[in-house]
Amino acid sequence: MTILDDIVEVKKQELLDYPTEIKLITREKPLDFKGGLDADNGIALISEVKRASPSQGDINNIMDPLEQADAYVRGGADAISVLTDKQFFKGSFDDMERVAKTVDVPVLNKDFIIDRRQIDCAYNHGADIVLLIVTILDDGTLADLYSYASSLDLNIIVEVHDEEELKRALKIAPAIIGINNRDLKTFTVDIGNTEQLLAKYGTDDIHFIAESGIHTAEDAQRMQLAGASGMLVGESLMRSDSIEDKIQELKAGKVHES
Repeated sequence: MTILDDIVEVKKQELLDYPTEIKLITREKPLDFKGGLDADNGIALISEVKRASPSQGDINNIMDPLEQADAYVRGGADAISVLTDKQFFKGSFDDMERVAKTVDVPVLNKDFIIDRRQIDCAYNHGADIVLLIVTILDDGTLADLYSYASSLDLNIIVEVHDEEELKRALKIAPAIIGINNRDLKTFTVDIGNTEQLLAKYGTDDIHFIAESGIHTAEDAQRMQLAGASGMLVGESLMRSDSIEDKIQELKAGKVHES
């Protein structure tokens, strides 16, 4: 059993306590993250609110999600990712809802979605973007969840790690694909993964988001040169003493000069 297997098993157990059907609230249309990527204003940054992870343990367990998200927006983040998994990442839907009600940029529900009801919860708690992780879904479920999230006008990042998963993702013609540089089965990280996959599969028809392992301006520049439209950064921002400077450094692709 891998860590990912454990996480998915916990999700299955949690779903046993979900109601059979979740009533959707009336809310404003989700913010258009893809539209921002289409505008091509340089590499976009999704800044992540993350207290902990299975690989790193506690990262910043005392932070206030609203203060963290506000600092991200002040720094120039294009979207905010909020971990909502409780057991492994110490997050919650309450964290995400509070952030979504406060910031004026799209909010990503970062979780391990295997059921439509999780998408309903994401929608009801203010998410503008959801993540579908190919490695934990069969083709039929992936297509169904993608179609369902699309019907709610949610933006969707379809996450892959390797070539086989990317080929599977392409079957549903997603607008946005996230390439995770972290192998979720071993939690090892290699940012060269994005470079290798985009060298073979990069296309102007799809926005690619580089995820994980991006810590420096040089890392960010590598992802942009590889053809990524955006990047998702968590740990380096959560540990940063100057969040706004760090964001500007990453988005500029060079060391920020204060």
